[in-house]
Amino acid sequence: MTQLRQKMIRAMDLKNLSDHTKRSYLAAVTGIAKHYHASPKNITEGMIEDYLLYLKNEKGNAPSSCSGVLTGLRFFYQNILEKEISVDFSLGKKPRRLPTVLTKEQILKIICTPNNLKHRLILMTTYAAGLRAGEVMRLKPVHIDSKRMLIKVVDGKGRKDRYTMLSVKLLAELRHYYRKYRPQTYLFPSSYKKNKNGPLSYETVRSIYEKARKKVGIKNGEGIHTLRHSFATHLLEAGCDIRKIQVLMGHTRLSTTMIYLHVSRETLSKVPSPLDLIDTQQAQKEDSPDGPNHKA
Repeated sequence: MTQLRQKMIRAMDLKNLSDHTKRSYLAAVTGIAKHYHASPKNITEGMIEDYLLYLKNEKGNAPSSCSGVLTGLRFFYQNILEKEISVDFSLGKKPRRLPTVLTKEQILKIICTPNNLKHRLILMTTYAAGLRAGEVMRLKPVHIDSKRMLIKVVDGKGRKDRYTMLSVKLLAELRHYYRKYRPQTYLFPSSYKKNKNGPLSYETVRSIYEKARKKVGIKNGEGIHTLRHSFATHLLEAGCDIRKIQVLMGHTRLSTTMIYLHVSRETLSKVPSPLDLIDTQQAQKEDSPDGPNHKA
């Protein structure tokens, strides 16, 4: 590990940044260093601008991705090299895209596909409780409250704790899993020698989902976050109050949860068209030659 990398990791730890942010910032600095085959301290602002344009125009990275790279580079230059960079990257107006939601049948296929019991339980828990990938990775046996049928999510997004539901079916599967594996610190610990019994990496969790999705031939729903989107949408379609869903999801604003109203096909299909609310037959009778509204 280089001295600059060690200093950056130390600085990020002192800032108490999340693991996801740390990985993102380190990847930004590593990426530009590999691109130019040079130390980051020798890279100029003009080179940073050229690199961002390369990512946008040649690599096809989204503007938000390029902006994230710049944020990581800014952190490095400000906190490690102690100098400001005036490079700017405008995001413009971000298009609002609806999340992809899978059917219950598709979810079942994905969950049942892995032969590995731990992998099946990771997917099942993510969907059944509406968890983010990072929240599943940090789950511990003590977070499963079988008496109150709740799962405690510790240090979720925004450093917030919350409770979400514990499915009866999931609890039965988790008990079987616990008897077999006897996990100690983390509910789904890593099996790699370098990180034995530590938390799983995001890439491992993502890979488990993607392998299962592709194995059953489901072409849409890329990304394990799809399980969380499907959780919220299926609850809404089952008649669950949207404010309760907001609490389960850990959303600060109700407007964030409201987006699932737009993707719930079942909810939308129950809304009648205004045309169907009009008595067209009655209107036709009134305008007929024998009707009261007819003018001779």
